[in-house]
Formats: sequence, structure tokens, C-alpha cells
Amino acid sequence: MSTPAVRITGLTKLYPVHLRRQKVVAVKDLNLDVPEGQVYGLLGPNGSGKSTTLKILLGLVTATHGKTEIFGEDSRDYHSHRDVGFLPENPYFYKFLTAEETIRFYGKICGLGGKALTSKIGELLELVGLEDARHRRVGGFSKGMLQRIGLAQALVQDPRLLVLDEPTAGVDPLGSRQIRDLILEMKRRGKTVLLTSHLLEQVQEVCDRVGIMSRGVMLREGSLTDLITVGGQTEYLVENAPDGLQDKIARLVAESGAKLVETRKPQRTLEKVFLEAIENAQK
Repeated sequence: MSTPAVRITGLTKLYPVHLRRQKVVAVKDLNLDVPEGQVYGLLGPNGSGKSTTLKILLGLVTATHGKTEIFGEDSRDYHSHRDVGFLPENPYFYKFLTAEETIRFYGKICGLGGKALTSKIGELLELVGLEDARHRRVGGFSKGMLQRIGLAQALVQDPRLLVLDEPTAGVDPLGSRQIRDLILEMKRRGKTVLLTSHLLEQVQEVCDRVGIMSRGVMLREGSLTDLITVGGQTEYLVENAPDGLQDKIARLVAESGAKLVETRKPQRTLEKVFLEAIENAQK
């Protein structure tokens, strides 16, 4: 069996309450594997322990108990982070720098330079759709643009693992779609993505596996297909059905002893209707 990109075993984090002999449980006995090359969504409401888990994995917070590993290495070891790119929920960038200068700054921090870095800057700006904003200061960027320049800086060292904390928080539907497309592109390039969100609908299209947390505890975990499939039911989608076909199907179902729960017309989400209208208007 191959080593997972991320392995979390028995992770617990307690925060002391000042002036009291109490402790707040942020994460409790969490066990989690993120297979390499997949997109994993860690979901849950605010305060569920998602961000704390990521911070422990990245070495920003110390665990009370348990172990976290990145590609088989203890995540407390600095060297385990060489293959990790991170985008926090609210990234901060120097407002007076342009998009190009921002990526160059982070590239130099990662030890890059010269023609290789210059080439990398152009590649990343094109990837995140900000080539036209190359010379614009990030202080004038929208929330969606800031998230995309954040993805660019997270990718500057070509990491094997991307850790994204609420990558679509505060972003409009069109910006969310662009970010989701970037995540899918990272998956196509063989990278592993671990992201957090409290909005299942926003990550349903990109995740292979999902874990749902609440109050520091993992409630449900597994493949997205297994989690959203309704057991014991099969749905058929028929196009251009002739008159009388629905009645025939109903009779066959009744004769077999099964129960026809409902018949309905296919529907789209409001988000898809909105995105379609915007995209058509831009053509």
C-alpha cells in the first residue's frame, strides 16, 4: 500500500481557558488519511476544528496528543514542508507590490531566482488567469483575485501537496468557479489537495473524499460518491420519452413489487443558472 500524502492519527488539541481550570476541545481523537493525487474536502461549520487541524499539520500549532505526517514524514519536522504549498483563509500580501512582484518575492523565499523564476512567474500568472494584471498592485485586487494570486504563491515551489483553508470564502460565484477549475487542474497535474470548507455544495464538484467535522469530532468520512448516494434507490434520466412510457414504467415497477417513490423533472441549482447567465453574457 502506498504512503498517503497526509496521515493524521489520534489527533487531539486542547486549549486552556484563562483563569479557569477548564480546557476547550478544538480537535478530539481525529484519524484521517488523504491519498496521494486526490482532492480531500474537510468540511464543517465554523469552530468545527478544520483550521486547527490544518495549522497542526503545517507546524503552526502544537498538538496536545497524536501524530500528523506528510508523505510519511513527521509534520513537526521542518523538512516535511518542502513539498507543501499553503493558502490561508485570509492571505495577506504587501499592497504596494504588483502581481508579478508578489510571486517573485515568494519565489525568492523558496530559493528560486534568475530566468527560472521569471519563467515561473509568467506560467503561474497565466495559470491563475492574472496575466493581464501582472503590473497591477495587489492592493486594488478583488477578493477573488487575491485568492488566485494566493494560489499562485502557493504553487511557486511546485509542491506535491496543496493545503487550502476556505479557498472560496467571500468570493462571488464566478470567482468560486474559477478557483474550483484551478483545483481540478492541480488534480490533473497529479497534485494532492487538502481543503477546508463549511459549504459542501462548493466542493462537491472537486472532491474525491470528504470528512465532515463538528465540535472537533469527525462525524462522517469516506468517498464523496458513497456519502451522497441514497441507499436502496436508483434514478433513471430519460430524454425525449414518448407518450405512455411513464405509465409503462410505473406498471413494471408495481409488477416487480418495488415502490415508485416519485417522478420529477431534472433541475439545476440556482448557482448553475447564475453562472450560465454570466458566462453567456460574456461571450
